[in-house]
Amino acid sequence: MQAASADNTQLTGFRTYDPLLEPLAGKVKAGTRLSFEDGLAMYRSKDVLAVGWLANYVRERMHGDITYFNVNRHINPTNVCVAACKLCAFGRKKGDPAGYTMALEEAWQTAASGYSEAVTEFHIVGGLHPDLPLEYFLDLVRGLKQRFPQVHVKAFTMVEVAYLARRAKLSIEDTLVKMREAGVDSMPGGGAEIFATRVRSIICDHKIDGNEWLDTARLAHKLGFKSNATMLYGHIENDEDRVDHLLKLRAVQDETNGFQTFIPLAFHPENTPLDHLAVTTGLTDIRQIAGHFGGLSVLLRRVARKFNRWLAVSAAKSLGLPPQRVGAHRAAFIRAHLDPHPCHICSRCPFMPAQSVRAVGRSATEFRRTAGEAPRPQRAGR
Repeated sequence: MQAASADNTQLTGFRTYDPLLEPLAGKVKAGTRLSFEDGLAMYRSKDVLAVGWLANYVRERMHGDITYFNVNRHINPTNVCVAACKLCAFGRKKGDPAGYTMALEEAWQTAASGYSEAVTEFHIVGGLHPDLPLEYFLDLVRGLKQRFPQVHVKAFTMVEVAYLARRAKLSIEDTLVKMREAGVDSMPGGGAEIFATRVRSIICDHKIDGNEWLDTARLAHKLGFKSNATMLYGHIENDEDRVDHLLKLRAVQDETNGFQTFIPLAFHPENTPLDHLAVTTGLTDIRQIAGHFGGLSVLLRRVARKFNRWLAVSAAKSLGLPPQRVGAHRAAFIRAHLDPHPCHICSRCPFMPAQSVRAVGRSATEFRRTAGEAPRPQRAGR
């Protein structure tokens, strides 16, 4: 191991034994955009702590000492899907005994059963059902808005939007307008997977291609929607595919500024046709945090507790609380004992936890700063 270079990058406190990171550190300090080659260097560096240091340098420059968190409830109205993606342990074909489709009242009751005053968002994604019309999904959102007008509705991935538009024989723009009128406030980032054609043709060849995903996101942003962006890593992709994916997302962000956060999703092969693949290592998971383009979000139930704090002091600006049920269906739930509230995680790091509060009728996200300790539990229905 080489001796650590002390201050040759002029970033106070930065040290690395990897000479490939030294020029990157200078770019980071200067705010210079990183290139494809820079991205590869970060992914391949063995000095993970130095990469984390640089990520935190950018994090503090952009967000100060605040780590945001969001408490949402997922509604998955159906797992019946026309696609047969090799990455998926959730979808079922029509007629499969394990398939389900919620009646609207059942979906609304699902939302009500998991609701408390702490919930600020409903997150709605599901399978590409061969029979459910667009109006079913519009009615679902309308019913939620009638029952929970104060809750932000994040609904329908780019893949779902394109599929529903095609079934309804509408343009994607017209479909998005109808969704907005029904009450959709923003959109999740699922279905992006990996944009590289080689990879996508193997793991999710039944979905729209990468360019269609990006075009749909671009159009949604221009219509006023904000959305997440995701990357599924740890399967058959390589470092070049990951960097290419991030650069394509960054190009759309440059154009629209519509992505609110980037969420790296580790692939869990159990119960999928790719179950021969190994699960991701902790180092692989940690490396994903360095490539974000504005805000990185970590789902607490997708990483072990010991990594949550590390991520909070590196690049993650926000922590999310998805339900265990969804992760279990996707075979992506790590059975770890989790802190009961993200404030407990943040309080053990030098940051102030702040709950993200998306107000209906406002285009910007508002934030409620919270004390360093977890708020008292709220009773459902109050």
